[in-house]
Amino acid sequence: MKIVAFVVVLLAVLGLAPASASGSADAGRLGTVLARGELQVCSTGDYRPFSYLDPAGRWSGIDIDLAGDLARRLGVRLALVRTTWARLATDVGSRCDLAMGGISVTAERARLATYSTAYQRDGKTPITRCPDVARFETTAQIDRPDVRVVVNPGGTNEKFVRTQLRHATVVRYPDNNTIFGELIDGRADLMITDASETRWQSRQHPQLCAVHPDRPFTDDEKAYLLPRDPGQLLGCVNGWLRAIRADGTYSAVSRRWFG
Repeated sequence: MKIVAFVVVLLAVLGLAPASASGSADAGRLGTVLARGELQVCSTGDYRPFSYLDPAGRWSGIDIDLAGDLARRLGVRLALVRTTWARLATDVGSRCDLAMGGISVTAERARLATYSTAYQRDGKTPITRCPDVARFETTAQIDRPDVRVVVNPGGTNEKFVRTQLRHATVVRYPDNNTIFGELIDGRADLMITDASETRWQSRQHPQLCAVHPDRPFTDDEKAYLLPRDPGQLLGCVNGWLRAIRADGTYSAVSRRWFG
C-alpha cells in the first residue's frame, strides 16, 4: 500500500482524519513518521508537571504521558528529544516532528512554526514564600528595585519580566528544575510563571504559595508546536486532541498530575 493511502486509512481508523484528507493528499511529515515507525517529540524536560527529565534520564509529566498516547494511537514508538526554550521553535522540524511540554502560544514562535489547537488556558502569576504573598499581588508591588525576581532564560517567563517590569532586580537562573530552591533559600523573592506551574510547585514545596493563580496577570493558551509546513500531521494532532477530550483520556492524565 502506498504511504499516502496508508496515512488516509490510518487516520480514518483512528477518527483523526482532517476534513481535507484524500487519497491524493501529500502525506508529508505524517507519512515520514509512519514510515519511520517513530514519533520524535521535542521537550525541555524542565517544566513540571508538563515535562521533566530526571538525572537518571527518565521522562515524566502530563505531556510526556500524552505524547505516549499519541504515538500509541499512531502505532509507532515514541522518541523524546531534549531541547531548550530558546531553541524550541527552530528544533521543531529539524530535530523532531513536534514539541510538547506546557508550551505557551506566542507570536514569535508562530512565525517560525505552527501551533496545534490550544488544549489549556493559563497565565502568568507570581509564586513566593508563603508569608510574602500579600507583598506581591500586583506588578506595581513587584516592580521595585529591592524586589528580586528570579527568571529562567529563553521563554515566556523571561519575556513577561523583561517587558512588564522596569525597576525590579532580575536574577537569571539557568536551571528551571532547581529554580524554586532560590525562593526557598531566600536568594530571590519571587518568580513569575504559569499559574499551573505555581499550583503544582506549591504542592511540592509547602514553603511556597501561588499568588492569585485563579486571577493571573495574563490570559494565555498552551498548545503543541509543529513544523512550519506540518502537512497532515497538524490535522492528525488536532483530531487526536479532540478524541482524547471526548474519550476521557485528557481528563484522566490531568487528574494524575493536578489532582
